[in-house]
Amino acid sequence: MSRYVIRRVILTLPTLFIVSALVFIIVRVMPGDVTNLLLQDVRYSRQDAEKLRERLGIDRPILVQYGDWIGSLARGDLGKSLMNQDPIARKVRQALPVTMELTLFALTFTMVVAIPIGTIVAVTQDRWPDYVVRGGAVLGASLPAFWIATVVLVIAGRYFGWSPDFEYHGLMDDPFGNLRQFLLPAFILGIATSASMLRLTRGMLLEVLRQDFIRTAYAKGLRQRTVVVRHALRNALMPVITVIGLQLANLLSGTLTIEIIFGLPGIGRVMIEAIQTRDYPTIQTVNLLVATSVVFINLVVDLTYGYLDPRTKVAA
Repeated sequence: MSRYVIRRVILTLPTLFIVSALVFIIVRVMPGDVTNLLLQDVRYSRQDAEKLRERLGIDRPILVQYGDWIGSLARGDLGKSLMNQDPIARKVRQALPVTMELTLFALTFTMVVAIPIGTIVAVTQDRWPDYVVRGGAVLGASLPAFWIATVVLVIAGRYFGWSPDFEYHGLMDDPFGNLRQFLLPAFILGIATSASMLRLTRGMLLEVLRQDFIRTAYAKGLRQRTVVVRHALRNALMPVITVIGLQLANLLSGTLTIEIIFGLPGIGRVMIEAIQTRDYPTIQTVNLLVATSVVFINLVVDLTYGYLDPRTKVAA
């Protein structure tokens, strides 16, 4: 197992290298220049702009800048913002817990809703609960989270006079205020994820319920609840666990628009502000952080799948 993990970790390095190189190149060809934004409030000459670019270190060849950035990352230095010279590590430490909390809330909602309801509609196949839930799942999977959030806020503000609290409440400082602040965005973020997860749970459980060992369990006189929960659901959840990992990665990267709409100071806000100000080091670092998280989640999913399914032999 340890050799397998080491090999998988080594294989992720080329992926992260390609992602970092692509992000580095893309942000450099974006229209606009950070020097224009820094000097927008003063009259400046071309020479002034060139001196500022030299001081920021963005006048050097791209390969040299990339090598310096990778070298800093290898030393654990995430760099500094070009706009105000604040350490990027401090920004990430402040914003990452917010994004992770929103992601975990949304994932919890997904699992609490999708797996039990998916199990119920699989057992009640082709009855009215099955038709109603399947129709709702198709609708939920078709609507993007940012559209749902926008509609909810417009309706709530116009007809009920309600708007979200844009002042962040820390989990440790104000748990109840934090819960109120995160509940609605997590619910909206988890709608599409729970819809697709519900349909997958239903489909996989129906397939398992048709297997011979399930008929054998019924023939032994076991109750339906025991057969479904102890035998069928365990086997049906293995592909679902894989998709949960992928959905977690999607949720982690998909919180950007929801954080902006609800005013949450997470990674999404950091990314938007960095893009607006052409803050190259921050954009690069946040993108690489998200990519690393996705790769790590996929590794954990593979290991979890091998643990849940005894028939899956992990290569030594």
